[in-house]
Amino acid sequence: MSTLDSALLNLSPETKALITRHLWGSHTVQQYLNTYGIDLRAYWKYYAEECSHALHDGGRHISARTHHHVLEIAQQLKGALPRETLRDSLRQSLPKPTVFNEDGLLDSSIDLAARLLLMLDFGILQYGFSGRSQFNWDKGTLKDFVYSHFSSPPAHTHEGVKLEKIFNGRNLRRIAGIEIVWTNNLADHLRMTDDDTKVTIFHHASFLELQLHNPLFPPNLIYETLHTLALFFPQNDAQTRKWSSKVSALHNLDPNLARCGHLKTDDRQVSKFTFWHDRLVILKQVFDEARPRTLAQWWCDRRNGVQWYTFWVAILVLVLTLFFGLVQCVEGGLQVYYTMHSGGQ
Repeated sequence: MSTLDSALLNLSPETKALITRHLWGSHTVQQYLNTYGIDLRAYWKYYAEECSHALHDGGRHISARTHHHVLEIAQQLKGALPRETLRDSLRQSLPKPTVFNEDGLLDSSIDLAARLLLMLDFGILQYGFSGRSQFNWDKGTLKDFVYSHFSSPPAHTHEGVKLEKIFNGRNLRRIAGIEIVWTNNLADHLRMTDDDTKVTIFHHASFLELQLHNPLFPPNLIYETLHTLALFFPQNDAQTRKWSSKVSALHNLDPNLARCGHLKTDDRQVSKFTFWHDRLVILKQVFDEARPRTLAQWWCDRRNGVQWYTFWVAILVLVLTLFFGLVQCVEGGLQVYYTMHSGGQ
């Protein structure tokens, strides 16, 4: 029996290698694994979690049972088959359900394969809340649906918006108090939530490297996404590399997150971004408008040099004033003490 015929939750090294080869092509995978040191540990964690969620309630809500079933669906998703045709095709190959909900089980299987293939949240979560954007793809081809979602032209103007070097992932929290929420859903990349206090970042750099020539994604989408990671986690910034290494280990992120290169001045122009243009503009506006609320943020925020020096000079004057005032109080107390004791002798 092939290792691909094993249960979905069985992920041996051999199984992972075969799945990778079938999902994204042996030539492409081998080339990138050897040349760029791709590390898919974060993806396999995602793969196992998605399979576990799909098999909830004893697997009664999905017909796919093995990796072979998922890969068979994925191969058909790469073609131009509409979802309706694909569903009919799978009736002959997937296990027959024991309940009268065959279409629902087939749809769940298709959604699982689409999620594992593209790392986009297809399907409606019936048994919990993920907080992620979910796609209800119910007709047409997968490629047309994905292209349609990412085809909206930029709606925000970028006049006056500059992406300086200080605008990076490490400084989002240190300066602006914006918390990074790591996501496994590409559609949520750079989306701001919780009244603009949090931003979600898709951290799977290794996965993205394998999708550079995936025709299911619009041209340049993956390349541009990698550019945003290079923007927020510049490879040539030692402090950012050190910080991202700690964060990656703490949150089990893709270890290649801070290995996406760095952007030259010409590449840091907002006009260079199409798919993530509006989210970058919004995030930069929130970053620019944020004002320090803690001493730590005041220390890190040096965007306005005059304001920074004025604030810390004022703090220094205040500290010195309090110190010398305290010294004078102590001296005065000691003088009174010695005067009283001297007068009594």
